[in-house]
Amino acid sequence: MAVIHSTGFISGAHINPAVSIAFCISKRFKANKVIPYILSQFSGAICASLLLSVMFPQHDLLGASLPAGSWEQSFVMEFMLSFILMFVILFMSEGSKEVKTMTGFVLGMVVAFGAIFAGPVSGASMNPARSMAPALVSGYFSHLWF
Repeated sequence: MAVIHSTGFISGAHINPAVSIAFCISKRFKANKVIPYILSQFSGAICASLLLSVMFPQHDLLGASLPAGSWEQSFVMEFMLSFILMFVILFMSEGSKEVKTMTGFVLGMVVAFGAIFAGPVSGASMNPARSMAPALVSGYFSHLWF
């Protein structure tokens, strides 16, 4: 919520590559900005995972999104979470930016409830950068999907 409110007017608070891609597909974001945004999103996620590896060296997986049950169950859960998140983002935004008054609060609640309810099932990633960075830094690719 804080990131959306503090950076929404600058960059649209694109911290998820899926958001940048969805805005591009919906013709609300210039295609030539997608690659630099995605590189920045992955760079930020990798830096965060590196920081976690320094702060918590005893945690081998660094918060990786791991399924608790079958991969099929987690895939459906992540698909639904991502669909709901993107649906809300696309309808709460203007152009390529999340700038409406309650956008940060609403999206923060979508992510929070997703984490609360789906975290125990699938890890509640909802973000390819958030899934890939811990895998790259930890070297644990067993349940990494795109």
